[in-house]
Amino acid sequence: MPGHVTLRDRADADLPALVRALGAQQPTSGYPHRWPLPFPAEEFVVRPTEEHAWVAELDARVVGHVSVTTVPDDEHGALWSAGAGRPVAELGCVSVLFVHPDAQGRGVGGRLLDTAAEWVRGTGRVPVLDVDDRDGVAHAVYLRKGWRIVGEARFEWQREDAPPARLMVLPAR
Repeated sequence: MPGHVTLRDRADADLPALVRALGAQQPTSGYPHRWPLPFPAEEFVVRPTEEHAWVAELDARVVGHVSVTTVPDDEHGALWSAGAGRPVAELGCVSVLFVHPDAQGRGVGGRLLDTAAEWVRGTGRVPVLDVDDRDGVAHAVYLRKGWRIVGEARFEWQREDAPPARLMVLPAR
């Protein structure tokens, strides 16, 4: 397959390309659920709770994104904590993972996911994430990579008619 994929830390200059990639993949992935968003898409990509973020480049063009955010000490955090067997402070959430349709099927999403999960593990914490069950492709990738479902929850970002999101944990190897 032509093209070389590299991962690097996200820079502010990447945001316009990331917003375009987010919009391009939304019709097929349904992520984010509301589109257009009721606020600037840059605020969806860059979260106040973000700890670290990466982009994927295909032939020097930004085509994907993932970040790690803190886990809130709330009902969702409690479910993840129980599922991981660790306090909320010892969890890190893999967030805002998406890949431009032009780069899908090249392992970009898997590399982004693995990078974020390994970064969380490198801080001594357990990786967690949430996934809307409608996205069968992402859900299947997570399960194949060893993520476990530890619960279900509803989030404010979900549509009322959507099923609960699945809460997942990546156990220690």
